Amino acid sequence: MMKIPEKMTTEELAEYLGVAKQTVNRWIREQNWPTEKLPGVKGGRARLILINRPVHDFIMKTSMMRQRHSLTSAAEPVAEYNYNNLSPALRQICTVLQNMTPAEEKMLERFLAREGLREFLKRLGISDSQE
Repeated sequence: MMKIPEKMTTEELAEYLGVAKQTVNRWIREQNWPTEKLPGVKGGRARLILINRPVHDFIMKTSMMRQRHSLTSAAEPVAEYNYNNLSPALRQICTVLQNMTPAEEKMLERFLAREGLREFLKRLGISDSQE
């Protein structure tokens, strides 16, 4: 079980998970999470979320926590790429890919899955024999 504090404010949990405070408040209502008043806050609206087993399990199933877990359990260290260290051709390819529409991305994805990189390069007029 990943170590999460026993109690957290909605703001702390929202920041921890990278979600909006309103999202955490909705989860509290929908999941009926146990809370307690935060002493010393006027109006009594500030609450501490008690991180019991069901709350912990829910948190661990959020996409942010799954991503954290997959990064920490990777078989190889995660490579960090510096855009400026890329070759000019690779930088241009990255720029083109970042500017594609979602429909264009899907079409390219299907093409590469169907035809592979060799056919992609052939269609671009690039082949091993042109070195």
